[in-house]
Amino acid sequence: MTDALPLLVTHSGSFHCDEAFAYVVLRHALGLHAPGQDHRLVRTRDAATIAQGDYVWDVGLSYDPAAHRYDHHQRGAPAREDGTPFSSAGLVWQHFGQDALRALLRAEGAEDMAPAIAAELDRSLIRRIDEVDNGVAGSREALDLAALVGDCNLTWDTPEEGRQQAEDAAFLQAVALLDGVLRRRVAVLRSRLAADAKVVAAHAASADPRVLELERGMPWKNAVFAHALPVIYAVYPVPNGNWMVDAMPPEPHSFAQRLPLPEEWAGLQEAALAEASGVPDAVFVHVRRFVGAARSRAGAVAMAQKALRMGGLVTA
Repeated sequence: MTDALPLLVTHSGSFHCDEAFAYVVLRHALGLHAPGQDHRLVRTRDAATIAQGDYVWDVGLSYDPAAHRYDHHQRGAPAREDGTPFSSAGLVWQHFGQDALRALLRAEGAEDMAPAIAAELDRSLIRRIDEVDNGVAGSREALDLAALVGDCNLTWDTPEEGRQQAEDAAFLQAVALLDGVLRRRVAVLRSRLAADAKVVAAHAASADPRVLELERGMPWKNAVFAHALPVIYAVYPVPNGNWMVDAMPPEPHSFAQRLPLPEEWAGLQEAALAEASGVPDAVFVHVRRFVGAARSRAGAVAMAQKALRMGGLVTA
């Protein structure tokens, strides 16, 4: 370690989700990997050390992007357009989020997805971190991200001897947790965006616009909502060789279906389902009627078409 390494500074003591997440984002955006190898990480409240920092967040009472200062505890700290106050995670994300995502997406050649993924993560994840850290969240859950990070802190009765080093180590454990969360969320969102065009193309090629026929399993429901497709069922293969018949929900995050599979099929399997449905290779229908399967693509499509007719929808 030498003084030539960039100095990254945040506060010492107990840590929260926002400064740990901000550090994750900075490391990806700046191409840094481990403290002591390609940068120095100092957790302190010492003003002289803070002043020397190349990047400082959640401490220092200053928001000055030109000087790479990203605190939100001072009077006049920045807020979102709707008045929601930023945390250090939100501030760092505004300036480094897309760069961090480009680094994470580079291996898949999907860097062009960074703006769209950055906007979605800001809406669904970063804003929530801001709200919780600033005490303006409408509700909290025992297993929310901020709570999981909070559990990484030392207990009150940890011995004082060596506490600073133990706190720093605990902070890096929280950072590792959040790094995994960010990587997985980015991978999920990338896959959804990659699936979008494939779903639209598959829908255009499907014989019935209400039955989406996919060549493989992929995230398809978001694309159906985004493009207002009239899909009632999706048919796709799964690794065990079966073909699924998946019912479309009426709205995002709903557990209902636009048209459940027939009640007469609910909970049936194999021969009993084949007899009830008239599809010889039908395998099962869940008792709650949101999904079923056949052993072949033709069988799954037949189940979907029969379900449409039994639900009062004539074949297109």
